[in-house]
Amino acid sequence: MRVLAIIPARYASTRFPAKPLAMLGRKCIIEWVWSVAKSQFDDVIVATDDERIAKVVENFGGEAMMTSSEHRCGTERCAEVARRVGDGYDIILNIQGDEPFILKEQLCEVVAQFSNPDIDIATLATPIPPAESHDIFDPNCVKVTLSDSGRALYFSRSPIPYIRGVEREEWASHHTYYRHLGIYAFRREVLQQITQLTPTPLEMAESLEQLRWLQRGYTIGVGPTSSHSIGIDTPEDLERAEEFLKNQ
Repeated sequence: MRVLAIIPARYASTRFPAKPLAMLGRKCIIEWVWSVAKSQFDDVIVATDDERIAKVVENFGGEAMMTSSEHRCGTERCAEVARRVGDGYDIILNIQGDEPFILKEQLCEVVAQFSNPDIDIATLATPIPPAESHDIFDPNCVKVTLSDSGRALYFSRSPIPYIRGVEREEWASHHTYYRHLGIYAFRREVLQQITQLTPTPLEMAESLEQLRWLQRGYTIGVGPTSSHSIGIDTPEDLERAEEFLKNQ
């Protein structure tokens, strides 16, 4: 399977403007992500709507493509790039531009889901350890439930499943909860299809675009990973990432 890896990166983040260009150690965040992707795939494109990001990417040797500023999410930005240059590829991999510590093994695990011809979309999930059981109740931590074959049944900001008759403090010891990691891969034709879909009630209720795909009948394979990457949404997250980097 030929894979095109796309890293959507926009400048005007509400919580952290210019985030892709923020320095983490000796490299900016977007270069960290690009370096991991490039270590695994020949074809990696940073999709952006800002010339400043494109210039930085080109300066460190990457390929950048200017895309529309009207896109509502990274999925739509990836779809534009795939329409323009993706005809020769089987799989389009969407790697978030704010995940500097994503592992190449995780990228491989996502792509490996497509060995099953019934899978339309692939992503990752990791067990929430008991020591982090507070994340089960954190709406910013998206949970996913899985079928026996590893397909996504549902994603939610709420704790799923609800464990009846057990105190909340004990839920983590009665069930393995899974944290969703927001990296996606799509069959090329599926990516174009899903970006034409209108929002669904489930998506609007939870503000999770993957629920639109599930509700419309697409199959999402969920690969296992033991690593929980550190995503950077705020300047405070960047400080935590700096501390993590120093301890490596």
